[in-house]
Amino acid sequence: MASALGQPRTLGSSRFTYWGFEVYQATLWVAPDFKLSAMNDAAYALDLRYLRNFKGKDIAQRSLDEMRRVANFSDARAQTWLKLMQDAFPDVKEGDRLTGIHLPGKGVRFLLNGQSLAEVADAEFARVFFGIWLSDKTSEPKLRQALLGPVLLASQP
Repeated sequence: MASALGQPRTLGSSRFTYWGFEVYQATLWVAPDFKLSAMNDAAYALDLRYLRNFKGKDIAQRSLDEMRRVANFSDARAQTWLKLMQDAFPDVKEGDRLTGIHLPGKGVRFLLNGQSLAEVADAEFARVFFGIWLSDKTSEPKLRQALLGPVLLASQP
């Protein structure tokens, strides 16, 4: 992660719960010069430390469902993206860390517990995927606020 971000710093972190169940601890790592206004052109990493066990195919499907909240895209693209995520995401157990590294203009690299899993060379996929947490259209605005808080405040007039 450090090689993609230089000297990364934690921007924000929060625990995500769903219907009272703790799902994961999310942490956003950014380069020192990170700016919200240039997010699509910036390298950053979103680290999810899982607090319970999940099947990779369920993570992929839930990700696709959330991506549809963030952006409109064709059913054909949805199927392509779902397959990419199903191939990339393994089953996780409590304590495992899935990390997505935004590669500006290129796509995303996925890691499991610091080890490379897969790389998706699709900048639009990366934008929409990270939008699950970072877009103003997220289904979890409190989590977004916790992850982006310092730069959200700085970007307000």
